[in-house]
Amino acid sequence: MMVGGTFRFARHFGAMGLAALLLGCSSTAPAISPTPMARPAPVAPRPAQPPVASAESQALSQYYAQVQADLLIQGLLRTDGGGADTPFTDTMLTENFIRIALFDEYARGAGGLVARETQSRLRRWQVPVRVDVSFGASVPPDRQATDRARIRSYLGRLSALTGHPISLVEGGGNFHIQIVNEDERRALGPLISRTLPDLSPAEVSGLTNLPRSTYCIVYALSEGSSASYSAAFAVIRAEHPDLLRLSCLHEEIAQGLGLANDSPLARPSIFNDDEEFALLTRQDELMLRILYDRRLRPGMLANEARPIVREIAAQLMGSQ
Repeated sequence: MMVGGTFRFARHFGAMGLAALLLGCSSTAPAISPTPMARPAPVAPRPAQPPVASAESQALSQYYAQVQADLLIQGLLRTDGGGADTPFTDTMLTENFIRIALFDEYARGAGGLVARETQSRLRRWQVPVRVDVSFGASVPPDRQATDRARIRSYLGRLSALTGHPISLVEGGGNFHIQIVNEDERRALGPLISRTLPDLSPAEVSGLTNLPRSTYCIVYALSEGSSASYSAAFAVIRAEHPDLLRLSCLHEEIAQGLGLANDSPLARPSIFNDDEEFALLTRQDELMLRILYDRRLRPGMLANEARPIVREIAAQLMGSQ
C-alpha cells in the first residue's frame, strides 16, 4: 500500500448626533438621556477558501475513502499495536529487524527507483532530525492543525523510543513532509530538486507522478558514501481519509528514520504490505530501539550486525 522509496536515500453615528441637538433646543424640557446606539460588531474576515480540486483529485478522495472502508470491514488497519493473537519471539524480532533495516525495498537505477529488494547497510540519523511540514492550499486550516498536532505527538514518541533528538520545527528542517493533493504534488518538482539536488530527474518524477497504488512515499538520503542520513522528503496524499492519512504518517516517518524495507513475515508491524496494522506496533517500537542502539553503528552489514541485534533483541524481550 504505502511505498517507501527510501535510499539508503463596516458605522453610522447620525442618530446620536440628532439626539444631542434636540436636547440643546429647549431649556424647559426635562433632561432626557439619549439612548446609546449599539455599534455593530466588527465583521471578521472570511477565511480563505481552498481552491476547488480537480476532478481527478476528487475522484481519488472517493477512491481512498472506499479503500479505507473496505479494509476496516475486513478487520484490517488495526490500531491496537498487536496483542495475544500476534506473538513474536526475540528470534523473530532479530530476523524481522535484519530484513527491514538491512535490506532495501527499492534499487536505484538510471530510470529511477526499481522495486527490487537488495542487501544494504545499516542506515540511521546521527544528527538531530528536524521535521518541517508544509501543506497544499487544498488542506483547510483545521485539518492542518490536526495533522501538525498528530505529527508533533508522534515525533515525541519516536524520540523517546530511539533516544535520538527528533522534533517538529517551523522551518529549516532536514526531514520535509509535504501534505498535498494530486494537483499540488505534480507541481513539487522544482522544490524537490532544490531540497534534494542529488536526485535525478527520474527520481524527482517518482515523487511527483505517483500511481494510485502508491499511497505515500519517502526518500531518505545520505551524503556520498556515508551511511548516516542527512535529509529526507516525504509526500502524503491530502485525499486520504483520516486513518489512511495517519497510517501514512506513521509508516513514512519511521521508514525515513532507517527502517526502509517491508517484509511479509513481520507481524505485528506496519512494515508489511498486508495492511493489517495502520499504526506503529509494539514490534516496530522495538525495532526502532534496536536501530538506534549505540552498540550498532551506521554502515554495518547484516552478517556483522546480526549477533549484536540478537543480543539486543533478547534483552528487550526479556525485559517485557
